[in-house]
Amino acid sequence: MAPIITEPSHLVNPLASIAQLETSASQIDGVPRDLEASIRYETGRLNQAAGILLRLPQEIIAQSIVILQRFWTGPDGASMLKHDSKDVAAAALYLTAKPSGHCLTPRQLLTVFAFLDSLDGNYAEAASSKGTPTSQWSLSENDYEAQRERLYANEALILRTLGFQAHVALPYSLCINYLQTLDAFAGPDGSSLAKRAFAHLNSALLSPQRLYLTHQPCALVTASIYLAAREVGSCLPEVEWWEVFDVEREELGFLVVALRSMEGFAEEERRAWGRSRVPMTVGELRVAIADAHGWTAGE
Repeated sequence: MAPIITEPSHLVNPLASIAQLETSASQIDGVPRDLEASIRYETGRLNQAAGILLRLPQEIIAQSIVILQRFWTGPDGASMLKHDSKDVAAAALYLTAKPSGHCLTPRQLLTVFAFLDSLDGNYAEAASSKGTPTSQWSLSENDYEAQRERLYANEALILRTLGFQAHVALPYSLCINYLQTLDAFAGPDGSSLAKRAFAHLNSALLSPQRLYLTHQPCALVTASIYLAAREVGSCLPEVEWWEVFDVEREELGFLVVALRSMEGFAEEERRAWGRSRVPMTVGELRVAIADAHGWTAGE
């Protein structure tokens, strides 16, 4: 996705245009829109699980997921039929962790991704464990060397595709500031409200509507707080407080509906795929497209 701002900002992100959202390189190559959405969702889940196992801060995990969304977006983005999604996901996490104080070695990262790949999407139990699988799971030296070369190549590919602009303005610090401004922590529900708001910000990363590419952090935070307050029964000012944060009622309403729909979307994905594996490589994706059309793979 081509950037539209030149200077990194802690408050503003480059947003995708309507044209970029309507058509992607993957769709041009023949990937159905719903299948593309499933792969976006699955790679986001993969990075979330890997980040937890690697004990990375949520900010780094979130940045990697947003970078993935940008990478696949628009006709000038990358195509899922040309690059393995799981390898690109690993490269995005490696790229975002590199300049932080949580730099990873390629072996650490690739070992965790290989372990998660063996679970066929059942990441929940692995991500809830306290340790990492490094001591129980290992790569052969040949596999490691090959995967490391792909990691470096995909890292460079992401940077070129994004015009070397990998900065992401995240909403987490802003959420705390807004809650303090609203004096939300003064009440007994302050902690619960903050947890629910953060949960909505995290789930928005996996939204099929790509909310982090279409709305600025201030709007995401405002909608998350609004919805969280309704869910925990917390009292907020009885005025249109969201206007103070430069969010209009129409945008707030859209985002609240989108956030509420995430649980249903996740459940639909679970039902749709069941025990099947979401295609995470070019080869698997070609087979899935061929099966959907009744073709023989390679036709």
